[in-house]
This record gives sequence, C-alpha cells and structure tokens, in this order.
Amino acid sequence: MSDRWLPDADATDALGAALAHTRPAHAVVHLHGDLGAGKSTLARALLRALGVQGAIRSPTYTLVERYPLAEGGEAWHLDLYRISDPGELEFLGLDGAEVRLWLVEWPERGTGHLPAADLTVHMSMQGRGRQARLEAGSGIGAEWIDRLTVAHGVAADS
Repeated sequence: MSDRWLPDADATDALGAALAHTRPAHAVVHLHGDLGAGKSTLARALLRALGVQGAIRSPTYTLVERYPLAEGGEAWHLDLYRISDPGELEFLGLDGAEVRLWLVEWPERGTGHLPAADLTVHMSMQGRGRQARLEAGSGIGAEWIDRLTVAHGVAADS
C-alpha cells in the first residue's frame, strides 16, 4: 500500500503522470472515492501522460470512453456512477481484447462484470487537498507500486 498527499491539482496531475510512466503493459485500475474526490482528474492526467491527444471526456454519461494508445491497443475510461445494475454492463460491449489499460470509476457498481483490479486507488478530500491511497490487487499491481516508489518517490507505507 502507498499513500500520497495531493495538495493541489498539479500534484494530482503529477501522480497521474507517474502512474503512466511506470505502468505495466496491461493493467486494470479501480478508482474509488466520493464525488469530487479527484478520480476523473487522476484518470485524465494518466491518459494525457500516455500521449492521448485531443479532448479527454468524462464518461459520466457515455459510461465508457476509449482512447487509442501510441504503442497499440486502447485505454478505456469507465464511469459507472449511473449504473443501477451490474448486468447493464453487458450492453456496453466490454470484451476487452484490445484494452491495455482499464480506468474504472465506481467499480463497485459493476461487481462481477469487470476484470479484477491490479491497482486500486482510493481518493478522498482532506482539507484543501486530496489523499490518494494505492493498493495492489495482484502481483502486477504490487510491482507497479514498487516501480512508482522507486522512480517517483511515492512513499510506500507497507
């Protein structure tokens, strides 16, 4: 597990960039937190650091936005806040064959219909800033947190 204090939007962007620069070839990231906690901001920063050009739209209404990656494949950004039943995901065509990176906001609303998380990011408001807690959900996630700690100085707490 790793915790990071994010005093402002620039710090959130820096964490997104650090995650992008250390990410594995294929990964699933579940983003947890209340409305306004910074989940979409972090996802946008990560996608931008991966070279996504043009508008990076919030998938609040579309549920999923797909972005081509320079190295091939796609990154998918999902926002499941508006899902009332996990079975609704069957209609989105989430086969995932070409997906190299899943960024899933409100993943608990898609339980049983999403791939398991390699990395879970818990975002919370703390005064004027945010707290980000990163938890590994797989060996891939644990290695990712280790690379992040070494390369970008994100403190590992356990």
